[in-house]
Amino acid sequence: MEQEKTLVLIKPDGVQRGLIGEIIGRFERKGLKLVGLKLLQLPCHKAEELYFPHQGKAFYSYLIQFMTSTPIVAIALQGRNAIELVRLLNGATDPAESEPGSIRGDFSIDVTHNIVHASDSPKNAQRELEVLFDSSELFEYQRIEEPILHRLTT
Repeated sequence: MEQEKTLVLIKPDGVQRGLIGEIIGRFERKGLKLVGLKLLQLPCHKAEELYFPHQGKAFYSYLIQFMTSTPIVAIALQGRNAIELVRLLNGATDPAESEPGSIRGDFSIDVTHNIVHASDSPKNAQRELEVLFDSSELFEYQRIEEPILHRLTT
């Protein structure tokens, strides 16, 4: 199966609550490879570009305000079924529907302040990664367990 890349954002509430290491650790322990990482104050124009699909929705203005209020962490992850795995680890967008053990199920109580954002499709992952990362900020390397985790079965 082909390796996918996806974007995860640790939202301002996750950064402010000191959950960066916990969240990154969950993805790494699952076998996903960190290929890009940065702490940044998201400029308004980048937030608008990132959340363009939600423009016109009732929550859009507040979402932009929230996402630009304090630093966030942008994470590029790579692995087999990375998009699906990240969404599973994150849990449902509405924390009230998130399973215990998921990031949102364990740490969030509100649909806007739900700790993390993740790409929902290969097309959106590519678009969102391009909004947050230059190609020179994404790295290729092999983790020691990759031959075992990602070997092809016959």
